[in-house]
Amino acid sequence: MTDPTPPQAAKPLSSMQKALRKLGLVSPMDFALHVPLRYEDETRITRLVDAPPGEVVQIEGVVTSSEVQYRPRRQLIVVVDDGTDVCTARFFNFYPNQQKALSEGNRVVLRGEVKRGFMGCTMLHPSFKTAGGELPDVLTPVYPSSGNLPQAYLRRAVQAGLERAGKSGWLTETIPQPALQDLQQQLRQPPWPLAQALQYLHHPTPDVSVAALEDRSHPAWLRLKAEELLAQQISQAQARGERAQLHAPQLPLRVGGLHERLLASLPFALTNAQRRVVEEIAQDLACGQPMHRLLQGDVGSGKTVVAALAAAVCIDAGWQCALMAPTEILAQQHFKKLLDWLTPLGVGVAWLTGSQKTKERRDMLERIASGEAQLVIGTHAVIQDKVQFHRLALAIIDEQHRFGVAQRLALRQKMQGDQQEPHMLMMSATPIPRTLAMSYYADLAVSTIDELPPGRTPVSTLLVSQDRRDEVVERISGQLAQGRQVYWVCPLIEESEALDLQNATQTWEELSEALPGVGVALLHSKLPTQEKKDIMDAFVRGETGVLVSTTVIEVGVDVPNATLMVIEHAERFGLSQMHQLRGRVGRGSAVSYCILLFATNEAGKLSDTAKDRLRAMRETTDGFEIARRDLHIRGPGELLGARQSGSPLLRFADLEADIVLLEWAREWAPRMLAQFPALAQRHLERWLGSKAEFLKA
Repeated sequence: MTDPTPPQAAKPLSSMQKALRKLGLVSPMDFALHVPLRYEDETRITRLVDAPPGEVVQIEGVVTSSEVQYRPRRQLIVVVDDGTDVCTARFFNFYPNQQKALSEGNRVVLRGEVKRGFMGCTMLHPSFKTAGGELPDVLTPVYPSSGNLPQAYLRRAVQAGLERAGKSGWLTETIPQPALQDLQQQLRQPPWPLAQALQYLHHPTPDVSVAALEDRSHPAWLRLKAEELLAQQISQAQARGERAQLHAPQLPLRVGGLHERLLASLPFALTNAQRRVVEEIAQDLACGQPMHRLLQGDVGSGKTVVAALAAAVCIDAGWQCALMAPTEILAQQHFKKLLDWLTPLGVGVAWLTGSQKTKERRDMLERIASGEAQLVIGTHAVIQDKVQFHRLALAIIDEQHRFGVAQRLALRQKMQGDQQEPHMLMMSATPIPRTLAMSYYADLAVSTIDELPPGRTPVSTLLVSQDRRDEVVERISGQLAQGRQVYWVCPLIEESEALDLQNATQTWEELSEALPGVGVALLHSKLPTQEKKDIMDAFVRGETGVLVSTTVIEVGVDVPNATLMVIEHAERFGLSQMHQLRGRVGRGSAVSYCILLFATNEAGKLSDTAKDRLRAMRETTDGFEIARRDLHIRGPGELLGARQSGSPLLRFADLEADIVLLEWAREWAPRMLAQFPALAQRHLERWLGSKAEFLKA
């Protein structure tokens, strides 16, 4: 039976409610976990005579003068006398009701930074309220907010949410007593209950160590971070456990098969590290559970040939393999190499990209659907709806951090029939720091190529100011005279009014004029696909001496004769991106160089972050050390990029500072799932809700 009473229409949200939702504040736990950015001490009044200059204090006194002045601009000047001294407060933005509250004769409380000078004691735009009533006995929280949400409203909303979370049971203990005892041993102090920790973080007492709150080492913070890390680890352990229950095609390594024939035909020998990871992958493919493995290795370590050998095992077992790359240039590089290696062995290789002409694309789709194409290489076009595989068993994703969760899930769903999952091999030239592998990649098996092929020459990295640009052009001339080739990478394509950056088009014009008789080419993402391919092919053949480019050459380009990389406005690039670009040179036996051309601001300075990045690039060429420093500089949010799209990043824990908590969480997550499954599920729901699904991609 149906209810004849029509449902009542939901009340429209107020502007304040919309603003709260924009901040992600919906459920009681959202509000409870919306912790303050900082705190204001409104618990004490300071006498003006005792107020240290440059510090924020709270004073109470009588307004002895209040007037609007118009020189040099409209401002409200208020003089307050607290009996020990007088303070002049200046307000450049004020409303009539504020002016009334600050009328002469009123007793008020001002809070602001005290400055002392020729004009005596002053405060600029202090907060204020009418004096009277008791002072609070806890610090006043200042929350992350949007422009139209007053702090007073947000404080009330957060407090109400915190109370609802407590009453509805969201703050009850979900960590079993044995785990808490282990945590106490790790922290060398009893862990605070979650409800107490959150209450304290929202309303700390005045005697608290401000430093402990700011660096998040206070016991209340430690409990919050332990909870968060445990939820993440439970989610990863659960994903691992669920995957172990799934089925995938068994792809055994056949003696004398395609894998061995490919090895025999290669013009080089594998390194010991490559052999080790090939064996790890082969073992995964041979079992009936879906492989979920990350293949990581520094720039130039030889991941492509490992991928080719994995594909050979799959194809030899009668199945199809798909390889997806984030850019067309990188996909073309893979296509060319794999075509050269596998076509002579009788393997059908198909190419699929969004820029293909209709007839070529139709032919490729038919070959894929029939199974004639045993290996399919392309961009995101590989996962489009019209692409139907005959028997897909292995999906290889290169530069996997540049694909979103939804894209990886779509590739997994391309396998049809038998309730089976494809094997997944994800590759990254950005090595994963240990703490990142322990947290965000905890559900992955990790294979690491930790040695470079013989014959690779270390790249010397030089930091050069933009003022010495002419010297860089001279160095280019020297490299060209030796028959070498040069990359010059710029961050923009065309003029930008917002950013004062040298752009690729202008640089190409300048170098063409400065280097007469030398082929200088321009490559960027807005060029037609065929034109980009022709330009790149000409550079590979050595017909072009200098390639001016945007970051489209970041990965995959292999030109052993290129020995100099110039990165324009290096201070604007990320650390891992610069390392990837540097990896385009040093791919042969000749000595190679990377010049980081940087520009300072008007004061002749670089930001601290830019200094850290450039220093790291000069001091090390080790990709693992680069990744560790990049994690320290940027944090996991930026470093992971699109992998975490749709899933929560760590809001409270710091992967470097909280390694002890992370190791505790890693140990207890599987134990909770096995011994305390109900508590584990409640803990997961508190922290992740339905978002845990995204961690399975």
